[in-house]
Amino acid sequence: MFSRRYKAVVTVPPLAWVAFFLLLPYLLMFCYSFWSLSPAQTIVHSWELTNYKNLFRKSVYWETLLRSIWIAARVMLFSLLLGYPLAYFLSFYAGKRKDLLYQMVIIPLWVSYLVRAYAWKTILGSDGVLNTFLQYVHLTNRPLDFLLYSPFAVVLTLTHIYTPFTILPIYASLEHIPRNLVEASHDLGASPVQTFWKVIFPLSIPGVVAGATFAFVLSLGDFLAPMLLGGPSGIMISNIVVTLFGAAYDWPLGAAISLGLLVIVVSLLFASERLEKKWSFS
Repeated sequence: MFSRRYKAVVTVPPLAWVAFFLLLPYLLMFCYSFWSLSPAQTIVHSWELTNYKNLFRKSVYWETLLRSIWIAARVMLFSLLLGYPLAYFLSFYAGKRKDLLYQMVIIPLWVSYLVRAYAWKTILGSDGVLNTFLQYVHLTNRPLDFLLYSPFAVVLTLTHIYTPFTILPIYASLEHIPRNLVEASHDLGASPVQTFWKVIFPLSIPGVVAGATFAFVLSLGDFLAPMLLGGPSGIMISNIVVTLFGAAYDWPLGAAISLGLLVIVVSLLFASERLEKKWSFS
């Protein structure tokens, strides 16, 4: 239906954009990961595996990566615990208020990330809203130190920020479930709980996998929330990458860590895609 020239005009610009702004930076990062930094703080273009050896030898990188995975896993879990019930309510019980409630889920995404992060910093601070309220009702005698500059603050903030990304795919998955299957389950004598576990939840697993992937991957690569609210105990692997590319000027080591993180993320995306296809309903 379309000429070859038309297809070229349509496809070449986006492919060139992706190649120049995505594939080329990845290629440069791959090259940098094999280079090294001289004592004079200049990058030596000699191909070696020193940076990758340092990743395995120095425990600080492994400990930070494991901490990052643990924080991202908790964010994913709490986002699912908050997001699935809300998405279920929107899909099956919201009725005429469905559009309004759906917009209320999306509205937080319109607010700047920094505004939401600083809002939690104001709430959790020693003179913040939460500590002031706890002292006012005499539940504590002094500000609680663990509320801010801790992994708790990072998990809480990231859960608040990325829960909408979890709700949306779950809601879309629930909306695509044929309602006649739910009605048939009730007609056959199944209780609401049995209908949920035998019909609704299995068919919504692709949305659950997509939402969990969003929450985990986005949390794993986040660096602003740990920087603003994490403190020394809440530093994540992305903060080390930012430091290496910034103040430390160790671009080769930063590229090696970034490439390793990229491999982890791409592996998770491929695994989640396979799970979605396995549990998808047609």
